[in-house]
Amino acid sequence: MYQHLYQHFLQGHSGKQHFVSHSHHFWPDVTRQAMLDYWDLSARHSDEKWQQVFGQVLPQTQQLLAEQLGSQQPQQLVFAPNTHELVMRLLSCFDWRQPIRILTTDSEFYSFQRQVSRMQEAALVELTVVPTEPFADFEQRFAAAAAAQPFELIFCSQVFFNSGVALCDLTAFVQQLAAVSDAMIAIDGYHAFMALPLALAPIEDRIFYLAGSYKYAQAGEGCCFMLCPKGNHYRPIYTGWFAEFGALTEARSTEVPYSPDGFRFAGATMDFSALFRLRAVLQLLQRERIDVLQIHRYVQQLQQHFLQQLSQLPQQALRQEQLLLRDVKQHGHFLTFALPTAEDAAALAEFLKQNHILTDFRGNRLRFGFALYQCAEQFDLGCLTQYRPKD
Repeated sequence: MYQHLYQHFLQGHSGKQHFVSHSHHFWPDVTRQAMLDYWDLSARHSDEKWQQVFGQVLPQTQQLLAEQLGSQQPQQLVFAPNTHELVMRLLSCFDWRQPIRILTTDSEFYSFQRQVSRMQEAALVELTVVPTEPFADFEQRFAAAAAAQPFELIFCSQVFFNSGVALCDLTAFVQQLAAVSDAMIAIDGYHAFMALPLALAPIEDRIFYLAGSYKYAQAGEGCCFMLCPKGNHYRPIYTGWFAEFGALTEARSTEVPYSPDGFRFAGATMDFSALFRLRAVLQLLQRERIDVLQIHRYVQQLQQHFLQQLSQLPQQALRQEQLLLRDVKQHGHFLTFALPTAEDAAALAEFLKQNHILTDFRGNRLRFGFALYQCAEQFDLGCLTQYRPKD
């Protein structure tokens, strides 16, 4: 139904079954022209191109993103090349002369987990880590931890990258945290954005919401963003000259000025070709009248077909009891199987690759992703009947 939108990437992966959309989602064909548009704009105007980038393309993209986020405040969106840069800006809001108290989980992506782990080694932070498993009562355990002691930062994913399990109700989750803690609340929405329908308006004045274009926004690397709560007065130490844009006309004072909107968390010059790609994808989905709920339902059908085919095969490589799942109706767009060891996951991933089935793994967890450019009738998992794990 949707494969005509992705012909370049499908041709590039001809003969392969691509189950890695959660890692590198195929780009629709319109993104190629978007790259050329950025090049042509640069060739025509060089330095003067920034008037069009900041005066037209950026606000258009903010508005399109706000619509997908269910936000009423597009001006509170700020861009960066990656989420690690945004994470560091959040961390730099605090006084590092004393340890920053952080509440988080054991299932955060490396852009956050590695950074705070290194800071913990340097005694710059004190981490309280809540396991995501058992999934059934995760939200209750996390909220209890938030109420147990004061924190400066609470950081949690909406969809956990190492399982695909999603928070049951993001709005209720944030409201519960806000009721018991004054901490900054940051939600990593990278594996949720453009996969699960979002309605952030009820909580957008309380959270920082981070995501980007590499996964389900389908526009590739280089364009991440953060929705910042309106009226916040944080002054990140890690700051770039873009963060002063909204304050350039103000009288100079002894304090470094910050933009009054989301751009107070901006950095500096970046490659905006990624922004052009993202705008092109969002405009395409708008023209085709493809919304996130429609995408989500289609992916759920793909996942059900995948699991049904798997259950009908005489194989033991991937078993139902290995599947990490809490609620099939509220789950990310990838399925994760917990194998006995990381070596088992690596061996099975390599076997599948040799049979032209592309997957990925994190530790002992093998992941299969699903997307619009897939067709259930083209799934062929028969090679699993031939798999023999090494002793």
